[in-house]
Amino acid sequence: MVAPMRAAVIALGAVAAFASACGGRPPPPKRLVIESNVASWTFRRYQRLVDVEVWVPDNRAVGHTASYAAAAAVKRGRLADDDVVHAFVTRYAKPDGVLRATVAFARRLAQEAGYQVEERTIEGVRLYAVAGQGEAWVLWCSGRYIVKLGGRGRSSVPGALVEAYGERYPSSLPAGALEGPLPEGPSLQPPDASEPYDPNNPRPDWDHDKRRRGDR
Repeated sequence: MVAPMRAAVIALGAVAAFASACGGRPPPPKRLVIESNVASWTFRRYQRLVDVEVWVPDNRAVGHTASYAAAAAVKRGRLADDDVVHAFVTRYAKPDGVLRATVAFARRLAQEAGYQVEERTIEGVRLYAVAGQGEAWVLWCSGRYIVKLGGRGRSSVPGALVEAYGERYPSSLPAGALEGPLPEGPSLQPPDASEPYDPNNPRPDWDHDKRRRGDR
């Protein structure tokens, strides 16, 4: 009777593992972004990034982006700015310093770029909502990933897209980090900086950001 009992235990374990897998979160996509339609948002374009927006010292990163258009706008054949949402997902080699850099990046937007930044929870995802200069974005970190969704000409970010990305990249932002001390991690002092670095008031490289976006 030992062998049948052992077989039964193995079978039950397999069933439990299968059930757990079915109830778990979907993994990150192969190219990091969701390359399919999400609710009423139609997937339009994928692109690999040649540069990343949030620098983390000694932590190599690669970024990918996807664009989505409102299905109704696609049907009528005319897209306005607020009919399009972009998703950026950056994957770092390791999680070290990613949380710290995310909080510092959000702070610098609030302090030096004329944006309004607030901590919010949307569709169960704790994130930073960023609005200003005719743009609306949300961003959060998830282990060694940073997720950013939004676009120009928008006043909000669709909850369906936040939820879809939040399922694949659960937020690791702690409550209150935006106003409290910077999370622990390596110094964010860029190499060859021309002025002392203040971790509570990190200065952005706006020329770098403009080159990345193609601004003039």
